[in-house]
Amino acid sequence: MMQELKVAGNRIGVLIGKGGLVKKELEEKTGTKISVDSQEGLVRVEGECAVPFLRAVEVIHAINRGFSPERAFSLLEDEDLLLDVIDLSSIADSPRQMDRLRGRVIGRDGRAREQIEHMTNTQISVMGKTIALIGLPEQLKIARTAIDMLIEGAPHEAVFSYLEKKRQDARQNMVDYYY
Repeated sequence: MMQELKVAGNRIGVLIGKGGLVKKELEEKTGTKISVDSQEGLVRVEGECAVPFLRAVEVIHAINRGFSPERAFSLLEDEDLLLDVIDLSSIADSPRQMDRLRGRVIGRDGRAREQIEHMTNTQISVMGKTIALIGLPEQLKIARTAIDMLIEGAPHEAVFSYLEKKRQDARQNMVDYYY
């Protein structure tokens, strides 16, 4: 299998890592061969086994969407983790609106993003025209709903009370499950 990906110029260095360490670690952990054309920003991934190959591609996508290699590598540690990318370019029709949407999701001093990450046990990266999330399917669904609410203009308080309700429901389900 082989796939070529376009990686942003400012993320190529992150993907390669100091002395090529990130690329080498990704190759070792996934049994893939990764070649990087830093001029063109093209990354070629080659591999034999489908699942590790697809995971390598996903990790590269995550790094390209602003996640640190450490956070992106979490996709390799748990096969149930998923990467979800929300493209804001279809929603925002001007650079100012794009900034406003990103700002709503990030919140003052990054607090809104941190709060969503904390309450849904997901990781969120806001970069360029996208918001990327890493998490388990159920948690991703909740985080995605919270982000959609913010994008649609819901007050932060409403979003956090939605998340709190979801967290209480999850706790209750766990209690019901075990007793």
